[in-house]
Amino acid sequence: MSIDTTWLRCPNCFLPLEAVDARVLGCGAGHRFDLSKHGFVTLLPPKAPTTKGDDRGMLAARSSLLDGGAYAPIAAAIADVAAAVPPSASGAPLRIADLGCGTGYYSATLARAVPGAAFLLADRSPDAVRMSLRALPGATGVVLDLWRPLPIRDGVVDVALNVFAPRNGVEFARVLRPNGRLVVVVPAAEHLHELRRSGALLDVPPGKADRVAEQLGESGFELKSKTSIEYALETDAATRSLLAGMGPSAHHAASLSPVTGSNDDLIGVTIAVDLLVFARSPWSPA
Repeated sequence: MSIDTTWLRCPNCFLPLEAVDARVLGCGAGHRFDLSKHGFVTLLPPKAPTTKGDDRGMLAARSSLLDGGAYAPIAAAIADVAAAVPPSASGAPLRIADLGCGTGYYSATLARAVPGAAFLLADRSPDAVRMSLRALPGATGVVLDLWRPLPIRDGVVDVALNVFAPRNGVEFARVLRPNGRLVVVVPAAEHLHELRRSGALLDVPPGKADRVAEQLGESGFELKSKTSIEYALETDAATRSLLAGMGPSAHHAASLSPVTGSNDDLIGVTIAVDLLVFARSPWSPA
């Protein structure tokens, strides 16, 4: 079994989960959860929405773009932050939870920068979790709903990673150890603005990073640093289609303009994100 149950609690009653047998997890209240044939477990709360997150087309576009190095400077900056986080008081290896793991690209980069770290790969999309486990074999994979109480035990996370994903400040504070780090990446207003200007992508409202910092502050997080990352990515039409098809705009493709041009038509596209590092305050209400 590749599942490390020390991360996990029951999504129904919140009791710790343990291995019942080689393919089943269970809690003391009798709730049972089967492992998939791909090695992950689905831990959704009762009456969870039926949405399944990013689909295979979005994930394939993201994988193709990320594997080509388009967002390598972002991944390197995240890895630098994680590598600088001191270990817990016990001296155990870092425990890193990728909350909204997507293809697993960022966690795979972190694994090279932080040897020996343990990883929890979590996403609403079963296809994303399966893809992430291929990128990082041996990690614990969980399908969950980031908007609901998380099936993760209190204080078991040293570093939480949240890249272009939904944020649940109260739950993130609960699962992080005191003085643990939350690393958040959000698009800046200039991100992919060449495509947004053409109507191919949804707009990014200005001041997003400041609003995220304010919201997380209400959940007991202290902003430790903010780093703006901006560079130009030379793209052909195929790459621009991947950029448009890999993110939230793909859910609204019918109402947006298609990407146009040929692969001989090279255009510089702005990559602009804010990387926010938060500490979970020891006095956090979680």
